[in-house]
Formats: sequence, structure tokens, C-alpha cells
Amino acid sequence: MLLAININNTETKVGLFRGDSLEAHWRLTTAPARTPDEWAAALTSYLLQAGRSTQEVRAAVVASVVPPVTQGVCEAVERATTIPPVIVDGRSALDVDEPLSVGADRILNTLAASQLFRRDTIVVDFGTATTFDCITADGRFIGGVIMPGLRTASDALIRNTAKLPATELTPPEHVIGRRTEDCIRAGVLLGAAEAVDGIVRRIKAEWPNGNTPQVIATGGLASLVAPLARAIESVHPDLTLAGLRIAATALGLQW
Repeated sequence: MLLAININNTETKVGLFRGDSLEAHWRLTTAPARTPDEWAAALTSYLLQAGRSTQEVRAAVVASVVPPVTQGVCEAVERATTIPPVIVDGRSALDVDEPLSVGADRILNTLAASQLFRRDTIVVDFGTATTFDCITADGRFIGGVIMPGLRTASDALIRNTAKLPATELTPPEHVIGRRTEDCIRAGVLLGAAEAVDGIVRRIKAEWPNGNTPQVIATGGLASLVAPLARAIESVHPDLTLAGLRIAATALGLQW
């Protein structure tokens, strides 16, 4: 089986593939203080809970946007499975001004979109940041947009104001809130949805080949915003893991 790990700033997503099929997946908090032994114990525990053995892993691939965590996770994978993982990073060839600055998660979105959809696509990835990745039907990454993520914006709002309470991000029933928490939910979630619609409209106006791209949402917070944004056509929560599987195949890994 293939063990695929995508390390992001807030969460680390782990997927287990048999062939092209994603058989299990988990989310872990990305904790820079966690030791390789702790990562290894967590990976082993999740595999056992899924009824799998660490010895069933025949290949491993890791993508990361958190350099302080990358090495510890790679060591953990090898300790748990005896398989040294292959790293997918910004050295992949992309048609942008500074390809080395492009995050691994955006590379994975590009790989997955180009292979799974084969049409012009905007991937909106809701994570610590909300990113818009623009991919043509022939698999070319032409750039994108980065804006603050939902929880990033919400946490900054609460942290920098004296009287606003911490608020769970659940969909608001009304735009006009009667309680402070409802006002925050409406502002953060509906504001994000309107921002997505506006940015997608502007991206489509600049699309280079005259085609109309489809709009796909992914990421841990996609399910919160997608129902509120008119521009989003479908949600693919495991798109980055699919990109890792595709990258593993392209790199010649076998499992």
C-alpha cells in the first residue's frame, strides 16, 4: 500500500492507498514540537485502527509546507514502516515566475486537477490560507491567488479585539445577527463566500485562453464555505491526497 502524507500549517492529512483507491485517511494536528517517535506512534496507531499493518506499506510519499516538521515526519515514516519516504516539493516544474516558491499543496492540486478533470479548472483550497490554483486543460499551472483562511481571519479578529468572544464557525442562519457570535459567523463565513465569488469572477475575466474554467473546492474547511459560495461547483475533500498518489506514480514508486 502507499502511505501519503500532506503536511500543512494547521493539519497534517494522511492517506492510505491500495492501487488508485483511497482506503483510509486521517487528520492530525501539525505540531512542530512532536518528536519523530511521537509521529511514528501516531501513524502506527491509526494504521492499526484501520485494520492495517505498518508492514503492508510498500511506498511512502510526503509533501510539506512546514519545513520544521518535514524531517521529523520522514524519520517517523521510516521508523514505523522501514520505508524511506519520497518528498514532493517546489522543485516540480511549473510555468510561474518563481516555481521554487510554490507550495507543495498547490503542486498537488495542479497534479490532481490535470489528471482527474482534464479541463480548465480553478481549485479553491480552504486551509490556513485560502488559495486559488489555476490549471488549464493540458495540465499547466498558470498562477493563482492567496488570501487569509477562515480560521486565520477569525482568530485574528478575536485576538485583536477586546470584547469579541471566540466563536465556533458554523453556518449562520441569517446575515443580520442578533448575538455577537452570530455576527462573527456571518461576517467570517459569508464574507469568505462573497470573497470567493468575487475573486473567481475576476480570475475568469483574466483567463488566458477564452475558456470558462470549472471551480472545485477542497481543503478541511471547504464544506463550510462551498454551500454559501455561488461560484463553487463541487467539493473534492481528498484532492491533495489524490495529487500525492499521482506524484508517487510519476516518480516511479510501486506499491
